[in-house]
Order: sequence, then structure tokens, then C-alpha cells
Amino acid sequence: MSFSESGRRSQIMKNLLKADQAGDDKAIPGLGSIARESLQERVYQELARSLMHGVFAAGQVLRMQALADTLQVSIMPVREALARLVSEQALEMMPNRSTRVPLITPDRLEDLARVRCLIEGELVRLATPKTDAVTLQSLRDMTAACEAAFQKPLDDEQVSVTSGLNYQFHFTVYGMAGSDVLLPIVRSLWMQSGPFVRASALVYGRNPSLTAVHHHWALIEALAAGDAEAAVEALHADITQSFNLLRSDIAEGEGDD
Repeated sequence: MSFSESGRRSQIMKNLLKADQAGDDKAIPGLGSIARESLQERVYQELARSLMHGVFAAGQVLRMQALADTLQVSIMPVREALARLVSEQALEMMPNRSTRVPLITPDRLEDLARVRCLIEGELVRLATPKTDAVTLQSLRDMTAACEAAFQKPLDDEQVSVTSGLNYQFHFTVYGMAGSDVLLPIVRSLWMQSGPFVRASALVYGRNPSLTAVHHHWALIEALAAGDAEAAVEALHADITQSFNLLRSDIAEGEGDD
């Protein structure tokens, strides 16, 4: 770590401590408690998992005391984890020094969708020839479970369920690629886009005629056939469909103003 990066993270931690004074101290649903072993890393991993699984909404302010109480840890490891996530652009520091999940904007949607298609498409291409029958059945089971989850009313808890199943599906595919270099990059992208996936799930919930997982089925069929190009095409369609829904939702909201 460079001196400038270390100094920046130290300043972020100081700002976080000053900001967390008058926030909401209620426990946060969907966030698990943490054991004491490797505490700082485990707090970070739990917050990262929660971001990727859509536990937090775009624009949500994260209060250190509420997080610490929910995770059953002290303030210190939470402050360190939040500073780390800010430095990774998964969270952002506000002018009042509080921390929030970034807002959904058209530019951010476009940027994340483009990069996710590039990186995740390459993982799918690498994974295709390595797909086996056992993994294919697991992917089918996950997709069926996700499909069933979308049939239920999509409250906050259920949205986290659908987002978690979606994450499990994608990372099962990406894990087959065997790339220790690309997987951490994708994790970072998912920490940034998880709240957006959550938002798109809510859009699906308001529009029962839309199907959220049909591109997953197409991806499974392509993997089973060993067709890497079709698999990448299905993945791109899956990513862009969700992001396009959000773009449309934003445009409609602006039109109502």
C-alpha cells in the first residue's frame, strides 16, 4: 500500500468516526453476526457479501453503531471495513462524513454494465469447456429456486433472497473459469452493482409480466451445448436487461417530475 493510499484510508476512518453520532441504531435485517476470529476481515467480508446480495439499497446511509450492534462487534472493525469499502468505491463518503451506498445514476449504470459484460463475459467463455453435468444440475436448481422466489411478494427480505440466489448462480459459473485474477475484479464490480440488482428486482416485482431469470435458462442451455459464444450472449442479455429496466425506471421518474 502506498503512503498516499494509507493516509487516505486513515482519514476516511477518522471521518467515519466523527459522522456516526446521531444515526439509527436499529439492527439491520439480512446482516449476520460476526465471530471474533479474524474480526476486521470478517466484518469486511460480511459487509461485502451484503452489498453483493442486495441487502443494502442504493442511497442508504450506513451507521457504524447500527452495523456494530447487528454484527455484535465493536466500532473499530466496522470503521475499518467501511473505510476499505469506500476506497474500493463500493460505498461513498458524504460531505457530512457519513457513509452511504452510491446512488443510481444513468452514467454509473452505463459504466457498470459495460465493464461487467466485458469481464464476466470472459469468465463465461473460460468456464464453458469446463462445465460438467453436476454443475449444470446445480445451476438448474438455483434458477428454479430463483424463479420461485420471484413469484412471492418482493419485500425487502425477499429481494435479498432473490439477489442472493442470483449471486450464487453467477459465481458458480464464474468459479468454473478458474481465474484467480478475474474473480476478485468481478467481486468488486458486484459490490458496486449489488444495490442496483436489488433495485431491478423491485422493478420486476412491480411488473409481473417481466421474467427475471429466462436468460439464466438460456445460459445453462449454451453451457450444456458447449457453445461459448451463445453463453456469453445470454450473459450479456441478462446483465443489460436488468440495467435497462433501471434506466427506464429512472427516465419515467424524471418524466413524472
